[in-house]
Amino acid sequence: MRVFNFSAGPAAMPEEVLRQAADEMLNWHDSGMSVMEMSHRGQAFSSIHEEALHDLRDLLDVPASYRILFLQGGGLAENAIIPMNLFGTKPRADFVVTGSWSQKSLNEARKYGVAHQAANGATAEGFTRVPPRSEWQLSEDPAYVHLCTNETIHGIETFDLPDLGEIPLVADASSHLLSRPMDVTRYGVLFGGAQKNIGIAGVTVVIVREDLLEQALSICPTAFEWKTVAANNSMYNTPPTYAIYIAGLVFKWLKKQGGLAAIEARNVAKAKLLYDTIDASSFYLNKVERHARSRMNVPFFLADATRNEAFLSGAEARGLVQLKGHKSVGGMRASLYNAVPLDAVTALVEYMNEFEQRHA
Repeated sequence: MRVFNFSAGPAAMPEEVLRQAADEMLNWHDSGMSVMEMSHRGQAFSSIHEEALHDLRDLLDVPASYRILFLQGGGLAENAIIPMNLFGTKPRADFVVTGSWSQKSLNEARKYGVAHQAANGATAEGFTRVPPRSEWQLSEDPAYVHLCTNETIHGIETFDLPDLGEIPLVADASSHLLSRPMDVTRYGVLFGGAQKNIGIAGVTVVIVREDLLEQALSICPTAFEWKTVAANNSMYNTPPTYAIYIAGLVFKWLKKQGGLAAIEARNVAKAKLLYDTIDASSFYLNKVERHARSRMNVPFFLADATRNEAFLSGAEARGLVQLKGHKSVGGMRASLYNAVPLDAVTALVEYMNEFEQRHA
């Protein structure tokens, strides 16, 4: 029996995608071989690759002036790859720190140039907010401004983007990319690891405006230089072929669901159900300011932390798994990615209500 999986990543996958991948594992489209065995330069994989690119561009309405790159190394590697690609003419960038992931981005960029903290959303309760634009102290002429638009650990999502004029906005959207429509033209660079809403770990999606392909530092490794990767259609070196194949299946699944507007409506309903349950109780607590609450990652705490282990063991017995909060913040965390059904959230809130009745 499959469980309801609330893991923050690698995360739940659409069951339909898993079944199709299983059916095609040994013999993809009568090719006589698995996608895992294909040459990345062969016609079969080329068709998989091109369809994935086309479907992703269609889902996000990516303009022709942007390139979609399939890279490796995950979001953490992009923390180095981005400054190495953008510090060539202006070795300085500004960072809005809203949680652990944007803090990591700031720290990594300091190895390659000047990384200035323009704002910090930390409060006495930890990271619970997105600093408003009025608090940002931007540099005079930075190469870019970096923002993590969904902090997976702290459950903070940025919905309103400021107008930065000519300054490119670089956004780590790893944990909410493809969960809702986004205006790609508001960004210079948009990136995310696959293992949340895109597919399996191994491929990182980078969407970069073409005019930003000429700004790399000379020390940037060739395999990570966006200009080279773009010129070779993400095949300068062997790409993560199976991860791209799975991502392509997910893109087609999303289109069958009605696209990103339809999936956003589902995600809003799931998040509302869980947040409403938390807010209606004094037994559970979410510390994030309401306008900044993530739809994808919902951290919550029991008022009596001594009951945490009992809560987790009871949840697991119900088939509700991966609810333990990140070790840096504790408590609980339910990740409600696209593939997590409403039934899973319904089962979780029913359990939460029953647990409260037994222990309040």
